[in-house]
Amino acid sequence: MVAITERPSRDSIDSSGHFLRWKVSPITARRLENFKANRRGFWSLWIFLILFVLSLFAEFIANDKPLLVRFDGRFYLPIITSHPETTFGGDFQTEADYTDPFVVELIEEKGWLVFPLIPYSFDTPVADLPQPAPSPPTAQNWLGTDDQARDVTARLVYGFRISVLFGLTLTLFSSVVGVAAGAVQGYYGGLLDLFFQRFLEIWNSMPSLFLLIIMSSVIVPGFWSLLILLLLFSWVALVGVVRAEFLRARNFDYVRAARALGVTNTVTMFRHLLPNAMVATITLVPFITAGSLTVLTQLDFLGFGLPPGSPSLGEMLKQGKENLQAPWLGITSFFVIAIMLSLMVFIGEAIRDAFDPRKQVTADIRQ
Repeated sequence: MVAITERPSRDSIDSSGHFLRWKVSPITARRLENFKANRRGFWSLWIFLILFVLSLFAEFIANDKPLLVRFDGRFYLPIITSHPETTFGGDFQTEADYTDPFVVELIEEKGWLVFPLIPYSFDTPVADLPQPAPSPPTAQNWLGTDDQARDVTARLVYGFRISVLFGLTLTLFSSVVGVAAGAVQGYYGGLLDLFFQRFLEIWNSMPSLFLLIIMSSVIVPGFWSLLILLLLFSWVALVGVVRAEFLRARNFDYVRAARALGVTNTVTMFRHLLPNAMVATITLVPFITAGSLTVLTQLDFLGFGLPPGSPSLGEMLKQGKENLQAPWLGITSFFVIAIMLSLMVFIGEAIRDAFDPRKQVTADIRQ
């Protein structure tokens, strides 16, 4: 007896003739189509990814060091490695100051140098301003300077990067802790669930912002110290959703069958129950990220956030409040924060539509 098999389509074979091992399931394809159908969220994701990827290379976009220097027949990369002034014919053994016209003249006598698109870093003081700082936007400083004569555009690029990285990192750790806590609480139930719920009620009733301000005034502020402080209160956001999913599914037949076969509680929780709970969890992640960005901005605006001098959107907003005669500071920081949070909310709405089982298939999907 000969078994007849269906001939594979071209889509399932790669250029070398081997079968592709991955194939999108129908439910995943439906979710992708529903996500694409939300045009606002789809394009928001692309805009956010482009801005975030560009900000990761902030040193190559905004820096007071040249990208490339050719001097006396040799090439140098000051943006990666430091070179003393004596390398270019100067007098000092310290690192060359490429904002000094004397150093630039020394290099141009025997070569040339290429600066980034924005020739300032986030902490570079701008010289030869047309008026005392804060100065208005010019062809040299596209968004003007702040009250310490630093270029606003450069600080904006670095501030966007550190804000997004902080929000994504906090969301990751908060999700891990919150999902684990909700899974344990919902799976075991009983007295553990009862006491844990009372603890969450007390913990949620605390004025978290005031406690963060008090602790920030005691602990030296920094990226990781602020992350740990905010993690103390942000992990509870997903506990309720995960707990409800585990309470609902812990008595399903396949869970009882796993217990009867001797599967451990840990394996049952994270292999059989967690995938169902992740559907509701993923839809909340963009909104949690937006909330994390907002809390960091609040602390920086109040002066209890990142160390002084750090590129921060909240610090830029604070400068706008303190320098009402320079409206470009407040307007710039406001629009950047508003656009960033709007993109995150739109992405969250698209993900929510993608994982909504009530949504109809918006396009023909090939099985």
